[in-house]
Amino acid sequence: MEKKLVFQRFDLHQRIQHIVMFTSFFILTITGLPIKFEQSGVSLWIVSMFGGFENLFAVHLVGAIAMLAVSAYHLIYLAVNPWATKKKSWAVLPRGKDFSDVVHDVQFLLGLRKDPPQFDRYSYREKFDYWAVFWGMAIMGGSGLMMWFPQIFAQYMPRWVIDSARYAHTDEAILAISAIFIWHFFNVHFSPRFFPMNPAWYKGTLTREEMEEDHPMELGRFDTDDQVAR
Repeated sequence: MEKKLVFQRFDLHQRIQHIVMFTSFFILTITGLPIKFEQSGVSLWIVSMFGGFENLFAVHLVGAIAMLAVSAYHLIYLAVNPWATKKKSWAVLPRGKDFSDVVHDVQFLLGLRKDPPQFDRYSYREKFDYWAVFWGMAIMGGSGLMMWFPQIFAQYMPRWVIDSARYAHTDEAILAISAIFIWHFFNVHFSPRFFPMNPAWYKGTLTREEMEEDHPMELGRFDTDDQVAR
């Protein structure tokens, strides 16, 4: 059988981080929504499935610890990986081309342009997903810790900040859930090109055909030494 050339997309550390992140996200979603909408019949049913509110809340805290831990893992990875691999990349930072790509993509989807935009290592969609997590973790993590340890934060912050933490936490949660299940899930799961999923999240690789379709500018910089035969 002829071996197919594939390109390294995500290393093992990145895949582990993604798996822990989405696992903890699902846990927090399932246990968090019944807390926000406590009077709903569905919420009461979910609480009963956990054997009571105390058990549900304990699971929610476990999910929170896992998400905070994997976020710390990612920050450490960002600091250590360039030093360990001797490779630095700023590809995930927003650039002017990303904004022009949005306009180009909308025009393409409306039939006003014949060809889609040419993406590099990360498209504007992927950058949006990535940086939304940074924003979300700052709001969700910070407000969650305030509610968990109010006696500590009250020593350094005014009362109104502590009182606002619940609203910031729950409203940001709804925003994050909406973004993941509408925006992210369509791009990587429900899109006709990928349904039922884009396997790059567990394989860590893309084929040449996928690179040509999604990251042609990056593909143009590869040589045969960068390809991994499988």
